[in-house]
Amino acid sequence: MVDRLPSPEAVALTGPVMMHQHWDDLAFLHWAVDPGRVAPLMPPGVRPDVLDGATYVGLIPFTLRGAGPGRRGSVPYAGTFLETNVRFYSVDDEGRRGVVFASLDASRLAVVLGARLTFGLPYRWSTMRHAVRVRDGARELLWTCRTRAGVRSRVAVREGAPAVDDLGVFLTSRFGLHVEHLGRTWWIANEHERWPLRSAEVLELDDGLVAAAGFGVSGPPDHVAFARRVTTRFGLPGELGRGTVR
Repeated sequence: MVDRLPSPEAVALTGPVMMHQHWDDLAFLHWAVDPGRVAPLMPPGVRPDVLDGATYVGLIPFTLRGAGPGRRGSVPYAGTFLETNVRFYSVDDEGRRGVVFASLDASRLAVVLGARLTFGLPYRWSTMRHAVRVRDGARELLWTCRTRAGVRSRVAVREGAPAVDDLGVFLTSRFGLHVEHLGRTWWIANEHERWPLRSAEVLELDDGLVAAAGFGVSGPPDHVAFARRVTTRFGLPGELGRGTVR
């Protein structure tokens, strides 16, 4: 069981860059949960990452913008879309600390089909909206999501000042993902600049996505944060235990 902070600095990718993308206007809402509840949802060879005896389930709405192959350029239309994901926090026997996705809702059907087929990620094509307004000098942001099964999510936050704390570092300094696909567990590394985290106030929260993932959390989130943008590059997938590279 790991119980320490990850580095907020990414290890540089050493192999080819598979794709790049910008992550814009992200809200991070997290609830503490017992690691025993999350452990059965981890891919083989991966276990929940913990801090002070707890792990977390996160709800993260944002805009994915300008995605494209390699390091430059973007795919027209399909390279920019809204996404909301529900995720857990993972670590493998090689000490790589990443995320495991319970669900990823996206507003582009082509992205959903491609990601499900190529990487086995649990993407869903959903109806999504995003709005921003400025009130009293501060940005207020709203995201809505409705899945084809009728599950709804509505999140609104008010952006605050730059703020970094230990739990925020633990939850966001994740430079890769673990996913089970084709009977194997894969690690897909990514790199980006240090998160420019800010405080955030929840204005609205009416979410069914976390419950649909099997976690009937109650009450306000245990941690809330916001970030305006990072630019992310992904390496090629590597199978766990096969000398995967950064």
